[in-house]
Amino acid sequence: MAKPNLYDLDLPALEALLGTWGEPRYRAKQIWEWLYRHLVTDVAEMTSLPQALRERLAGETRLSIPRVLARQESLDGETRKDLLQFEDGHTVEVVLMRYIERRSACISTQVGCAVGCQFCATGQMGFQRNLTRGEIVAQVLHLARELNAQDQRLTNVVLMGMGEPLLNYNHTLAAIRTLIHPDGFQMGQRRITLSTAGIAPGIRRFADEGVQVNLAVSLHAATDALRDELMPINRKYNLNELFAAISDYLTKTNRRVTLEWVLIDGVNDTFEQAEALAARTEGMLVHVNLIPLNPTAGYPGQPSSDVHIEAFTQILERRHVPFTLRLRRGIDIQAGCGQLRARMV
Repeated sequence: MAKPNLYDLDLPALEALLGTWGEPRYRAKQIWEWLYRHLVTDVAEMTSLPQALRERLAGETRLSIPRVLARQESLDGETRKDLLQFEDGHTVEVVLMRYIERRSACISTQVGCAVGCQFCATGQMGFQRNLTRGEIVAQVLHLARELNAQDQRLTNVVLMGMGEPLLNYNHTLAAIRTLIHPDGFQMGQRRITLSTAGIAPGIRRFADEGVQVNLAVSLHAATDALRDELMPINRKYNLNELFAAISDYLTKTNRRVTLEWVLIDGVNDTFEQAEALAARTEGMLVHVNLIPLNPTAGYPGQPSSDVHIEAFTQILERRHVPFTLRLRRGIDIQAGCGQLRARMV
């Protein structure tokens, strides 16, 4: 039987394990403090614990720390991408984005992705497996350790890397709860964003969780015919069903939803798509995030031209649709939105 990975245990599970060893419950909180506040990578470093307990933890549990196989830094120094390998040999990419006042981690929830969006490198590689709660959290801790060594702090986490978070719902939510737990990593809930390709049942379920984590929905088209083509998941959860789920989420949480829109030249940056987007979102508490397409080897589309972007945004302005046009980051190292794919360079 495999030794349990401490990162995979929530606090009650760790308390239960220690209880079978005859240890008091408070020891579990001490261990969590070492794991998620002090970011130790070896139980021997947990010096507030008795030596006998540390030895038993070392003998009967494990800390699954991902191995860094490759690292790339963007030319502007603002973005870094690491290829991490887990114990079974599977790999994911994790991205650190540096802003003036923020340090943001873009982390993965699956190895590969089954959703298959045409323009996404992760979708092009297919689905391999879900990550566990511990493997999701370990990506955050990896970047947090490195920032701490530079006297910096990780301020934000976006679950926008490889995979569809709502198709790995239980592990993703468990990881989020560890990150926001007062005895865990203690990250502010509103500093975490979960991005989904539009898993309508998952959005409804997420609305009932009572967390204040931000929700982003990858939309990219406002008509079913085009979205079916770009995002095959739309054939299962079409736009009417998706927007009904978003509406239910807004009603229950009163939290604004971000709609992600990758601008593809001559495809979804047209007058018709802008008008359809405005009609779909009228009266809704949403904000549209526009970003020119990041190129991938498996998709021939190109980012929208400045002329098309200007025309598209003018329509949104006229129709009073709130939006932001985002700067692309990490394109030179394939670390931008939709470019992550577990591979050696």
